[in-house]
Amino acid sequence: MTNCKSVSIPMATTELPLLGSTEPPDPTLYHQLVGLLQYLTVTCPDLSYPVNRVCQHMHTPEAVHFLMVKRILRYVKSTLHLCLLISPSIDFTVQAFSDADWAGSSIDHRSTGGSVVYLGPNLVLWQSKKQLTVARSSTKSEYKALTNCFAEISWLVSLFGELHLPVSKPPILWCDNLRATYLSANPVFHARTKHIENDFHFVREKVAHKQLQIQFISTHDQVVDLLTKPLSSTRFSFFKDKLRLCSRPPSTCEGSIG
Repeated sequence: MTNCKSVSIPMATTELPLLGSTEPPDPTLYHQLVGLLQYLTVTCPDLSYPVNRVCQHMHTPEAVHFLMVKRILRYVKSTLHLCLLISPSIDFTVQAFSDADWAGSSIDHRSTGGSVVYLGPNLVLWQSKKQLTVARSSTKSEYKALTNCFAEISWLVSLFGELHLPVSKPPILWCDNLRATYLSANPVFHARTKHIENDFHFVREKVAHKQLQIQFISTHDQVVDLLTKPLSSTRFSFFKDKLRLCSRPPSTCEGSIG
């Protein structure tokens, strides 16, 4: 892949056509490549979703899955100049974005949830994870993603408390699903959402105790879309800037979460 043609997005928005041989790839090679790509997600949040997708086929990789891996490598080649910008800051406010692609998997109809957490201007946590159960509604999948995101926020707030750097304001969690937003603050809705497991409602308790703020954000500005579904090159580039991925030197970076 040294002389491969680079691409601007790591995953195609449509199914990849199979050209030439359709023989299954060597499982050992597939495991090695995907394992190496997992290390890149530690500092490359833009790779979280595509690497998550190819990790789901480790047991029985097929030719189309190997093409997905090769496309990720082609994207990596085009982004070797990028770095994750971390700026010195005395701002200890926490903002997080949560989203879910409801029934996005064409195989088992499970949803993919994602979240990003900013400490001040800096991106410090991110995840893209396929949910373990099939959600009966988009509200359920979004609320599950909210819960997972708040678990990450709680850990971060606890860590900074132990370091004697208390977070100055209640964390703000941005969600683009109005029903999930209302559900977290209005107990009247609970009687009509019995299919949502009880453990999800601990978010409601945190909101009631003013330990968390959940606010609505337009889907157009939902940065976590990059971690839950394939996007066009325009949208992918737009959200990549919001993740503060910039070209070296860092002084040339103009990405922000505002």
